[in-house]
Amino acid sequence: MEQPTLYSLDHLVITAADMDATIAFYTHVLGMTHRTLDVPGERPRHALFFGAHKINLHQRGAEFEPKAAQANAGTADLCFLTEIPLDIWQAHLTATGTQIELGPVPRTGAQWPMQSLYVRDPDGNLIEIAIRAD
Repeated sequence: MEQPTLYSLDHLVITAADMDATIAFYTHVLGMTHRTLDVPGERPRHALFFGAHKINLHQRGAEFEPKAAQANAGTADLCFLTEIPLDIWQAHLTATGTQIELGPVPRTGAQWPMQSLYVRDPDGNLIEIAIRAD
């Protein structure tokens, strides 16, 4: 029997302690679009969109089922790709009051070498903003 394989990621979930602060960070700092999704018979769901990707947001203590075995805020480590030069990101992050933890530093991505900046979202999730290194 042939081994089945996966080809892409549809969405991921971030558990948020403060939904409003999380939405504000990902929209105002990272430039994502927030949508409230209405599912018949359920409470509204929050999602963030960027490019062809989606991040579902779960409120800590009120997660949608099924959920991760340890659905805790602040446990994610995510790398987002950009085509915007990192010096522009540095200026934007400074203007929004977002502390840069590290960078720019060289990193090895899934497809190519990168330069990365690291920040944290309101829950302490590690957020890497990376651009392809030439």
